[in-house]
Amino acid sequence: MSNPKHALFWMSIYLFIVGIVCALIYAPLYSAFQANWVFNTLIFSVLIIGIAISYRQVVILIPELEWIASFRTGYSSLSVKQEPRLLKSLTRQLGTDLKKDRFSMTAMSLRTVLDGIRARLDESREISRYMISLLIFLGLLGTFWGLLATINSVGSVIINLSVEGGDFNKIFSELQAGLLEPLKGMGTAFSSSLFGLGGSLVLGFLDIQAGHAQNRFYDGLEEWLASVTKLVDSKIKNEDILDGV
Repeated sequence: MSNPKHALFWMSIYLFIVGIVCALIYAPLYSAFQANWVFNTLIFSVLIIGIAISYRQVVILIPELEWIASFRTGYSSLSVKQEPRLLKSLTRQLGTDLKKDRFSMTAMSLRTVLDGIRARLDESREISRYMISLLIFLGLLGTFWGLLATINSVGSVIINLSVEGGDFNKIFSELQAGLLEPLKGMGTAFSSSLFGLGGSLVLGFLDIQAGHAQNRFYDGLEEWLASVTKLVDSKIKNEDILDGV
């Protein structure tokens, strides 16, 4: 079976490259972050949580592979640090005895086990997909929030603008000072879009790598079960059980 540590390696390499790019353009990024540090801090918090969730999706595959390795080799001394969670239904079907080269299972039972494992894998990815959508939503929310502040500020400047005094230097100074607020609103709009969409791209790549690791794990598990499982008819199995009773 494929080692999920390969996916962890590529995920770490990708984050390292992203970190280098951010370090090279630190000054403009910091300036954009300061445009609305409260909103942008929320976006970065969601990004960090999403990264942790993506890594967890891959890490949880390691104890599952350790259990499969101990089952296949029959080495009771093999370290299994954590009980399998995704393979709970399979452990109930196979029992606790190690080193079973062949075991019997009905086709329906095998399909049920595999479908249950696939459902758990898909369920574990729902949160990361939600985090990607949440980052996009926060970016758009910040954009509309900033544009709304810009519109209100421009309206306030127009209303307060007066040419009755005839002093154009004073009028120009007031206009210049009044335009600072709309610029702050535009800064909020563009910075939140930048960090929200950029964060969604980062989480999107990590989610793809986690999905590849889970798919390879599932395909390897399916191939292994197909190679060592002896399919029996459910009616025959039920008759054997009744005979034993």
